[in-house]
Amino acid sequence: MNTAPVTVERFYNDTAGRLGLTLLGDGKGLDRVIREPTVNRPGLALAGFKKYFAPRRVQVVGNVETAYLKTLDPELRWKRYRDLFASRIPCVVLCRGLKPDPDFLECAAKAGIPVLQTALVTMKFINLATLSLESLFAPRTQVHGSFVDIQGIGVIIEGKSGIGKSEAVLGLLERGYSLVSDDITRLHLVDGRHVFGSGKELTRNLMEVRGIGIIDVAAMFGVAAIRFEKQVDLVVTLKEWDPAEDVDRLGLDERTVTLLGVPIPRMEIPVRPGRDLARLVEVAAFQTKLRLQGINPARDLSRRLSEAMGVVKP
Repeated sequence: MNTAPVTVERFYNDTAGRLGLTLLGDGKGLDRVIREPTVNRPGLALAGFKKYFAPRRVQVVGNVETAYLKTLDPELRWKRYRDLFASRIPCVVLCRGLKPDPDFLECAAKAGIPVLQTALVTMKFINLATLSLESLFAPRTQVHGSFVDIQGIGVIIEGKSGIGKSEAVLGLLERGYSLVSDDITRLHLVDGRHVFGSGKELTRNLMEVRGIGIIDVAAMFGVAAIRFEKQVDLVVTLKEWDPAEDVDRLGLDERTVTLLGVPIPRMEIPVRPGRDLARLVEVAAFQTKLRLQGINPARDLSRRLSEAMGVVKP
């Protein structure tokens, strides 16, 4: 599991395009760590009340703070700047394209604290930045397997190299479903209970097929065959056929695998020549979709058998 700290540089690189961020000053202090996945407006701190100030967060300055600071005499304003930057905050973001006065930038530079600027209005920036920070702070890991979206069910297909994962994915793409990632799926936790998967940006749209090479999925199957992110609902493990192995034929045993602390339904599909893997994975996704709706044929059959044998009353 990835526990790398969220630095100002990471926040800036990840959100600069989406939030319209630009860096002011010399860029020193980008290695400062953001310790809480939210933002803070330092209006009360700039007014001199710092009892409940949150210095571990990204500080956001808008029209209200700027208008208040303009009412202060230069000496007091300088003191408030100095007190703010002495709090070891990670960074400051100026919204609405506001330009800081030279004293503000000078205090920030002396303290080694980055100053960022965005044209977004303050509340819109706060909403978008909070969502971005929550994503950056979310627990992350990666698994070896391809990830597809089958009628809204996110399915990770895993198995040994050469078992047939690529063939299964290609068959699903031909049926009109979407590829999220090939071979390596990156996972992150949302709201502490939902696992989402995505592919690496460098290899997005691309897929490796043994014996053919790298193919461009979007160019071959259309842009609808690509999804950037999807919730993980099922893990399908392809395994070699073993006639001596006891295989669950009814599906009464609902197996799970734990990803980022969340139990995810898991199915094992034996592989041997002649089996349509894409069709089997597709049916596994349909079965999962029915179970999420409360429909479980295996349990219904078990209940009917029990009623027929008189174990339970109808």
